[in-house]
Amino acid sequence: MKKIGLLSDTHSHLDERILHHLQGCDEIWHAGDFGTAAVIDELAALAPLRGVYGNIDGRDVRLTQPLVQHFELEGLRVLMTHIGGYPGHYSPAARPLLQEHRPGLFISGHSHILKVMPDPRLHLLHLNPGAAGRHGFHKVRTLLRFEVAEGKVQQLQVVELGPK
Repeated sequence: MKKIGLLSDTHSHLDERILHHLQGCDEIWHAGDFGTAAVIDELAALAPLRGVYGNIDGRDVRLTQPLVQHFELEGLRVLMTHIGGYPGHYSPAARPLLQEHRPGLFISGHSHILKVMPDPRLHLLHLNPGAAGRHGFHKVRTLLRFEVAEGKVQQLQVVELGPK
């Protein structure tokens, strides 16, 4: 079993509330729009980090973070990209990736809208953690915490970080 902290769209902002809720995670996953490489360094100091770059990320972030991550953890195939859409409305770039990798968990960011949605057609769970940063139209900053065990997402928690 692995404890995961999932966030996105920090836009160069990390505060004590974010760091507090990521304490004790076995891994931290970031679904893009870090903002700066300093965010990467600070998150990686807490726990092993898996991330993807987003549309606002510059060369400093893109040097260390790929556009797409696909991996397996505890028997669960995971696919993560920043601009991916959601079930029934996947982005054109995400559609072939979903067919190729056939994940059980598909993660994206970008929209700043928290989503937890099953896709019965593709037999996967879609997660978008919303936005943890202060830039954008969202009103409440959010992240997700969950466990991965035996090929499944378990103990999923939505964490509200307060108003932006």
